[in-house]
Amino acid sequence: MALFDNFKEKVKILGIKSHHLPALAAPFLIATSLFSCQPRYDTVKIGMCSDVHLPTMHDSEYRIQTFIDSMKTAQPDFIIELGDFGTPAEKYAHLFDIWNSFSGDKFHVIGNHEMDGGYSKQEAIAYRKMKNSFYSFDKNRFHFIVLDGNDPRNNSDKGYKQFIGEKQIDWLKQDLAGAKHPVVIFSHQGLTTYPGGEGDDYGLENGSEIRDILEQYNLQNPKTRVVACFNGHTHYDFAENINGIWFITINSMAYQWMGEEFTHIRYSTEVDKNFKWIKYTAPHKEPLFTIVEISTAGFIKIHGKQTEWEGPSPWELGYPEALKKYVRPQISERNLSFKLD
Repeated sequence: MALFDNFKEKVKILGIKSHHLPALAAPFLIATSLFSCQPRYDTVKIGMCSDVHLPTMHDSEYRIQTFIDSMKTAQPDFIIELGDFGTPAEKYAHLFDIWNSFSGDKFHVIGNHEMDGGYSKQEAIAYRKMKNSFYSFDKNRFHFIVLDGNDPRNNSDKGYKQFIGEKQIDWLKQDLAGAKHPVVIFSHQGLTTYPGGEGDDYGLENGSEIRDILEQYNLQNPKTRVVACFNGHTHYDFAENINGIWFITINSMAYQWMGEEFTHIRYSTEVDKNFKWIKYTAPHKEPLFTIVEISTAGFIKIHGKQTEWEGPSPWELGYPEALKKYVRPQISERNLSFKLD
């Protein structure tokens, strides 16, 4: 018993008689044994934002700088933005530089607006120095998967996409098969569908197929199950549990998109002249972002952040009341639970 022998050597120095050693050592050995039997829990701390829309807002520099300054203080294990960050246009390079000033690990998700202005997906990927639009990585004994919901359904599919193609689905299955830790998924378009303000549904067209893959994986791998899927895209603040997986929508840093029917000039005429899309939105007065903590102890903690509408609220302009379930100028504080068998 090396532990006991070491204990014997230490108490010899104190002049304690050898026949007293067993009684003296027993509490020490019991305490050591209890301590060593305590379960080990791993926790990952993530700085997260979504739908920054650098080209849309006149104060994007302030918004992204506020996020990065906050993250430099909070020191998460990594930061990630969930898509619709900005295009590769040279005039936005200084805003990407602010993002890149965070010295820790940082990750991008490709959103549908990354390709605005005629840019290709490959140009968006290359500008961010990403190896691919879908990928995975491990951090603090969690496995993270980033999906790309911008695949075309077929060769004639035009406009914005909400689809994951066969090649990426095959990759997802293979990646899950090799996962050694609990899984968290990031995507821009959600894996569930929600109503939009202009009559369109938000979410992957084949989201149910992807959810089926995740649920089948969980049945076979309860110890490394998929615990949560985070998305942006809708500019909603929402979370729901579907068959044991949390689906969490992170609100936009910048605004709620409403459309031409709800036009309202929020700032000066000069701002409206140079940033023509703002009048179709309800801007958040201050930037929204969050810290998310996920632990193998079985919890997801989303730190809340609240601001106000800049100008009249969507409801004052007649925005559909049914969307109050999702639309608010905040990221709600949430404490969610899951179980690893």
